[in-house]
Amino acid sequence: MNDMNIATNLLNLEKGVCDLYMHGAVESATDKVRNAFSSGLNENLGMQKCIYETMSSLGMYQMQSVPQQKIDSVKQKFSN
Repeated sequence: MNDMNIATNLLNLEKGVCDLYMHGAVESATDKVRNAFSSGLNENLGMQKCIYETMSSLGMYQMQSVPQQKIDSVKQKFSN
């Protein structure tokens, strides 16, 4: 397993953990439980950001520029 696979697996794991914390917060019956899930979510969002930034700085996670015309086209499609 190479560094790219390990980093991708870590990033996907963090995304999954964030999803679980978010659903826990949304479904919480009390403020105490909601706060616990929200705190966990914020902590894991920070970890996810750190992993993403590391991958990006190493060229492992490339973002593509999208022409404004394509953005406008998609916005138009979903605004109808």
